[in-house]
Amino acid sequence: MRFMMLVIPTGYESAKPDQVPDAAAVARMMKYNEELANAGVLLSLDGLKPPCAGVGVSFAAGKPKVTDGPFAEAKECVGGYWMIQVKSKEEAIEWARRAPMGDNE
Repeated sequence: MRFMMLVIPTGYESAKPDQVPDAAAVARMMKYNEELANAGVLLSLDGLKPPCAGVGVSFAAGKPKVTDGPFAEAKECVGGYWMIQVKSKEEAIEWARRAPMGDNE
């Protein structure tokens, strides 16, 4: 079974384009990533830029319209993800519980 675990950092919707976590948080994340890889459950992972660094593409009458970020209506934004393959939903939940997240993430 494949599961995607999403990281939704508090305040990421208003983060600066070059914002990065502190070194200690990055070290904890790298250790967790290694654990996933060593267990053979990690399919892919990545961190994502905040909305101010992105664009939206919408379509009206078949024509694309590009809108630069930030996006005022954004309330929660994905900051990264892990795609894992495990035997059960319960196993996915156990991996999610071990993720090195801060308060309200």
